[in-house]
This record gives sequence, C-alpha cells and structure tokens, in this order.
Amino acid sequence: MIRLQKAIADSGFCSRRKAEEYIINKKVFVNGSLISELGVKVDENDEIIVDGNSISKQDKEYYVFYKPRSVICSTNDDKGRKTVIDFFESNKRLYPVGRLDYDTTGIIFLTNDGEFTNMILHPKNKIPKVYIAKLEGIIDGYSIKKIKNGVIIDKVKVIPDRVKLKSIDKKNNTCIVEITIHDGKNHEVKKIFESVGCNVIKLKRESIGFIDLTGLKSGEYRRLTIKEVKQLYAYSNDTKRK
Repeated sequence: MIRLQKAIADSGFCSRRKAEEYIINKKVFVNGSLISELGVKVDENDEIIVDGNSISKQDKEYYVFYKPRSVICSTNDDKGRKTVIDFFESNKRLYPVGRLDYDTTGIIFLTNDGEFTNMILHPKNKIPKVYIAKLEGIIDGYSIKKIKNGVIIDKVKVIPDRVKLKSIDKKNNTCIVEITIHDGKNHEVKKIFESVGCNVIKLKRESIGFIDLTGLKSGEYRRLTIKEVKQLYAYSNDTKRK
C-alpha cells in the first residue's frame, strides 16, 4: 500500500504536490468515497478518481443486484450482519452505489468505478429511482398533493418526480404508493411519508433509470452490459438537458 498522493503522481496525472492540492480541495474519490485529508493509503486495486478523471488501471465491473431484506449496503459490518458484498464472488474491490436501508429491498448497483458511482448518485444528473411503498393506513388526496408540491426533509424542501396511489386494502387498512425521486438522501422516502403522518411498512426500490429487476430474484445479480452503462451516462445527460 502506498500513500494516495504518491499513487496519483506515479500514474503520471500530476505531481505529488499537485495531487495533495486535489485531495485537500476535495476533488479526489477512492472507491466512490470522497477523500479530503492526506495520509490515506491505497493499493493497485483501488478505484481513484481525480477531478473527474479515472487514473486506476483495473478493469471496471458493473452489477445489478436485487437486495433482500436484512442485508447491509456496505463492504463490511462490525456487527457481523450480512452485507451486499457477501453475495459476490468477484476478485475486484466492489462497493455499493449508494445505499438501501437494512429493511428495504430492491435494486442497487455495485461497481468498482468511482466515476460511474458519482454519475448515478449526483442529484444534478437527475437519475430517477422508483420505489413502491406499503403504508399503514390509507393516504388521502390532500397528503398526496402536499407531497407532490414538496415537503421539508432535514430543513431542505424535497419535491418527488412522481407520486401515484396504486391500490387500497380497506380490510387491512393499508395502501400501496409508487414514488419517484432522483436525489436519494438517507431514509428520504420514509421521511417523505412520515411528513404527512404515514408510516412505511414495506419499501422496495423497483428501478434506477431504465434498469429494473427483470429476471432477478431476491439475492440474485447480473452484470450490466457496456451498452447499458453507456446508455445510463447518455440517460443522465438527457435528463440534465430537460
């Protein structure tokens, strides 16, 4: 393992001093995580992005994973719980693109490409994420309208792209709502419904962009094709222009 600034300099991208400036100015990502302090060490398998440029040499891998309930979206867990990485046999250093809560199921990407991770997660790219939420109680039209107009979450106004009541179960006093967002803050969907007094019983992410769970069962994954990866980049560019 070597210091991050040396790895950047050894790649020929810039001098070590310039590499240190990039780190201090928060322009360096390692495996999708922002690095802002000197002293971090990396090895040849780490994915390094400097000012939007990939300098690592490892082959890129991209996966669609159907996350089961009770699985952590992390590379490891100090409590010994199962993580998304436990389902993979790749020899690359994969990590999840964003996160789903422990009790939330559905689609998540895993990769070793930091640039791809940033593209999917950055709100400016407006990559839509579609969720299906089962709510305790029957949500009314006023509450749906309020959500559509935007609600305050952690002191920030959040406006979903779409909200639609899918079904009502009067017998069990529950309903199913589809909601589409593109920013993906922690617990955002649950907090959106909580803001209008609705408790989420179950939550599943159905799709990211145009990629869904077709052909996958819970706990299964498949590789994204290079064509799909390129289409996701193109998709993000198209949504930014709208």
